[in-house]
Amino acid sequence: MELSKNYNPAEVEDKWYKHWMNKGYFKSTPDDREPFTVVIPPPNVTGVLHMGHTLNETVQDILIRKARMSGYNACWVPGSDHASIATEAKVVAMLKEKGIDKNNLSREEFLKYAFEWKEKYGGIIYNQIEKLGCSVDWSRTTFTMDEHYYKAVIKVFVDFYKKGLIYRGARMINWDPVAKTALSDEEVEYKEVTGKLYYIKYLVVDSGQLTVDSENAGTSDNGQPATDNFIVIATQRPETIMGDTAVCANPHDERYSHLKGQSVIVPLINKKVPVIFDEYVDKDFGTGILKITPAHDINDYNIGLKHNLGVVDTLNEDGTISEAAQIFIGEERFSARKKIVEELKQKGLLLKEEEYQTRLGFSQRTNAVAEPKISTQWFVKMKELAEPALQAVVEGEVKIHPGEKFLATYKYWLENVKDWCISRQLWWGQQIPAWYDEEGNVFVAETEEEARQLSTGNGQLKRDEDVLDTWFSSWIWPMEVFNGISDPENEDINYYYPTSVLVTGQDIIFFWVARMIMSGMEYKKKKPFSDVYFTGMVRDKQGRKMSKSLGNSPDLLELISKYGADAVRFGIMISSPAGNDLLFDEASLEQGRNFNNKIWNALKLIKLWQGRQTENHTIDAFLMSQMNMNAEMSMMPMMPVELMDDANFATHWFNNRLTEAKLEVENLYIQFRLSEALKIIYSLIWDDFCSWYLEWIKPGFEQPIDELIYNKTVNFFEQLMQLLHPFMPFITEEIHHLLKKQTEDIIIKQFEKPEKAEHKILEQGNVLKEIITAIRDTRNKNQIKPKEKIKLHILTEHRQQYSLIEEILAKQANADILYTHDNIENCLSVLINKDKFFLETGQAVNSTVQKDQLLKDLEYLKGFLTSVDKKLLNQKFVQNAKADVIELERKKKADAETKIKIIEESLSSI
Repeated sequence: MELSKNYNPAEVEDKWYKHWMNKGYFKSTPDDREPFTVVIPPPNVTGVLHMGHTLNETVQDILIRKARMSGYNACWVPGSDHASIATEAKVVAMLKEKGIDKNNLSREEFLKYAFEWKEKYGGIIYNQIEKLGCSVDWSRTTFTMDEHYYKAVIKVFVDFYKKGLIYRGARMINWDPVAKTALSDEEVEYKEVTGKLYYIKYLVVDSGQLTVDSENAGTSDNGQPATDNFIVIATQRPETIMGDTAVCANPHDERYSHLKGQSVIVPLINKKVPVIFDEYVDKDFGTGILKITPAHDINDYNIGLKHNLGVVDTLNEDGTISEAAQIFIGEERFSARKKIVEELKQKGLLLKEEEYQTRLGFSQRTNAVAEPKISTQWFVKMKELAEPALQAVVEGEVKIHPGEKFLATYKYWLENVKDWCISRQLWWGQQIPAWYDEEGNVFVAETEEEARQLSTGNGQLKRDEDVLDTWFSSWIWPMEVFNGISDPENEDINYYYPTSVLVTGQDIIFFWVARMIMSGMEYKKKKPFSDVYFTGMVRDKQGRKMSKSLGNSPDLLELISKYGADAVRFGIMISSPAGNDLLFDEASLEQGRNFNNKIWNALKLIKLWQGRQTENHTIDAFLMSQMNMNAEMSMMPMMPVELMDDANFATHWFNNRLTEAKLEVENLYIQFRLSEALKIIYSLIWDDFCSWYLEWIKPGFEQPIDELIYNKTVNFFEQLMQLLHPFMPFITEEIHHLLKKQTEDIIIKQFEKPEKAEHKILEQGNVLKEIITAIRDTRNKNQIKPKEKIKLHILTEHRQQYSLIEEILAKQANADILYTHDNIENCLSVLINKDKFFLETGQAVNSTVQKDQLLKDLEYLKGFLTSVDKKLLNQKFVQNAKADVIELERKKKADAETKIKIIEESLSSI
């Protein structure tokens, strides 16, 4: 068949994905092989794959394909998360567009709309996973609101409640006023923002003084303070002053010692509150005295408990001002802030405003500013669960990659763990299995019937309206995707659990990773996975986090349509060192597309040689050259003759280079350094195979190619495609089948364990490349066209080392090879290692150009020699370095000195 000019991914990708699916390659069932199990971090059912997901899914597919090709029973479980807050917000917005208010619906009616929405949009993300080439077992697709999964979550809640690990109580929690639900502490993202401190005057009154005129207390007719007896308090939240129940100073702050036993008047509402003293107060912040608003700050709440203060909640669930505030009722909180500040100014109670940097908490789901709020919620006691999860990681039972970066973060979270608020004021999610009787007694059970059996009365039971935090369902993900909670001893859970590797983002190290380890240790007494690989955060080339709001996050399907899935996978992997943030630039996808075309062109070149092979006669000449080497051969170690069973040097060199790369890549897989592995494969194919090897073996125009060389070249190409397949599955499968008729697909072709590479021939290959490059550079600098044949005189003490590479060198340099014992006059000279090469061109030599180059080389070598000498003169280095390292530095020194001497001799003769 005639091959297209360029590789066309659109013609290839759908074809091979359907083929793999039809063959059942992705499907896994328990057998006698060792399992390699990966569970996908379930993306929210609401959305599409962003570039962070793309990186995550690509890494997982690389690992699962590598395992499948290494003899494991590879099982990759896909799925999605119901994402209670985000999904409910989208469904509510959809209903609003239809003129439907959620508040006018029953829970059942709302859930019907929610499931309809999920069915309509939930498949989008699966389609993207498929387009990316992910080899997931679609028969195992799991959704966190599936019936078995729902029941499992309820079962865990009831079990934890019975164990005393879940309780209900009023606590200070984080509140999302947009979603109108509680948040866990971990769902609040703190950002550095520029805020304002407002310095407000509070009138001081004697504790025994009667309440003053509520309209004009503390002010004169013109609105100015009626007395100088006031204190100034700095606050960033003037909209909460109506909830003040005290002001507090440090007991060691002499500025306020005279206020003991006195009170102040809260501005605008003229409410008298006491002055209290507590060492919590920082004397150097603001004015050294704080307003205490227990309903709206966790620290104020704790002080309020300590000093028996009242609680006045001035905010409604939606963030508007409540009736308890007395003024600005119903106003949005930030709008109320502006109006309060204006009124304080008018009444002369605002001393000044001052900008300052502060940390503000935002809801990760809605990006609304989170509000501290006292609320009755359900909590999980975390300290007892955290201990075994911490131990599992610290002792290495679960390995984190890269560990040096994230182990400390993991330890910090678990050593400072707080109880987890798990109730959410939503309808979309697993409804909390708790029922209340008319007296407020609570009965926790999996069903209402079981709850009724627990109650003693015959009255009506009402179920808790709240649902559980989404993370409370996803923390059992590695177990329940195999029905490990709902059916604890089934075949799948016993075979696939614990899973092998978890690939996830660093931002959910506590949200999800730590909690999965907790639940796994609690229910299976085993770790849920052996390794955790943290990907970095994807940022744009300006360093900004990719987000829809910035408009800097590209559409995955558009990228695949433009570049192809393999190029997208290549582009995101080549720029993502393990655990580090990556700067996404579309240029890396162009590099991937160019790589595809480079491979495609290599295929076309090799296919041109097909059918033009001759029987192999070069091996006899090759072996003869080995046997005819003179006695000087023993002075220069070469590869043993018995190992030289290839047709020529090129095939033998590339066979060893391929082996060397395979060993390097295998080692990098073990370390989860996938980006580095791809770079090695990329260089191996682009440089070593295409740029060097194919050039070395290429026959002359319309000349035949040796049959043995051709067959070995096809075999090399097959092995390269196999090595690349986990990273770029589509083009590798296509080329695998175009190279020759195949009996098996590359996706299941098993890797063979590479043997040890012969370093001597690899060194010779490097020398050959260095010589060719230097000669080409010299030609170019002296404007000698590649087509102009030259004579190349080689001055060397070890002529025999060139016998293996002489033919390739002559062809690549377009030169007749001659050997000499002396310098050749009127020639261009090149120094490689300790050998000199003289280019006889038949033209007058420009000695200035040659001298300039030699002087440049001399300057470099002298600088290099100085750096080596510094190392060898450093006693600390010599005492601590290994013997072979020191010996290597000494060799570098000797080589540099020899080269310097040769260059100086050459300069003296110019």
